[in-house]
Amino acid sequence: MELQPDIILFDEPTSALDPKLVGEVLTVMKNIAREGTTMLVVTHEMSFAKKVANRVIFMDGGVIVEENSPKEILPRPKEERTQHFLKRVIPEDYIYHV
Repeated sequence: MELQPDIILFDEPTSALDPKLVGEVLTVMKNIAREGTTMLVVTHEMSFAKKVANRVIFMDGGVIVEENSPKEILPRPKEERTQHFLKRVIPEDYIYHV
């Protein structure tokens, strides 16, 4: 029996891995995305989100702060809380300051 889930949920799948395993896990996830399987991923891997995601949702305290495409939200976050978070996880020259 082959599993064909409608959606796969990932909660920080790379958080406790060494760099080699991080790359391997992200490669597997990219392949899953290419096959068309919907994924909901909680991650701090912003470069992965930029390449693979259709939508990025930034949450704080269980509340959606900002939602947009990766091309919009990652380089140009509108909300101050999102800007503050991204400054910590993305190189300074990548973020456009509003």
